[in-house]
Amino acid sequence: MPGFPSPFGGEDDELFDPYDEFVSDNVPRSGPFLEGHNILAGSDHVIFHRLTRELFEKRKVYDMTFNYNLARLNLDTRHPGAGYRYAVESFDADDAIGADDIDTVLRAEFTPTTPFCPQTHTLTIGSFRAWNGLSDRHEYDLVRVRAAPMHHQSEAINEQLAELETKYLDKGDEHVVPTESREVGSNPMERSMEEEGTSRGPQAPF
Repeated sequence: MPGFPSPFGGEDDELFDPYDEFVSDNVPRSGPFLEGHNILAGSDHVIFHRLTRELFEKRKVYDMTFNYNLARLNLDTRHPGAGYRYAVESFDADDAIGADDIDTVLRAEFTPTTPFCPQTHTLTIGSFRAWNGLSDRHEYDLVRVRAAPMHHQSEAINEQLAELETKYLDKGDEHVVPTESREVGSNPMERSMEEEGTSRGPQAPF
């Protein structure tokens, strides 16, 4: 069985911005989940996103449409404005995490390539598990993840992501699962695959 291709280079490098550059015209715009918080830009964004590439590689958080490490979507010039933006959470925000043992929180907002991207649910959960399951690799006690509101199921997806946070903080296990929702994955192809069961194809590695 062939492995995943390397995300660190290849014949199509001219289509991607470098990992060590912050190209403001190509990164996603910060959305409502990041408003009022300290948005990472320039070298701060670059440093965390390069680490994200490593964590996503370790946990195999891959965009299966493009067949590459999800962190590379930020750099794909064919899809400007797609990928992740980050912000350090301000603790005076109304919806800030108030746990006594949580000192530093990062917010990550994912903008897919289209409003009907069928992978947004899986990719955001995989990202949450990679960042929080490998938290010894970065300075944040918690990484909170949300889908941008341009996605047609962002509300239902974000409810599940918020539930994951609560369960993770309670149990300390990034592999906790959210309550199933029929509102997530509601296009005909996804419903068909869900109803056929989990025996089809390889399972998500994260």
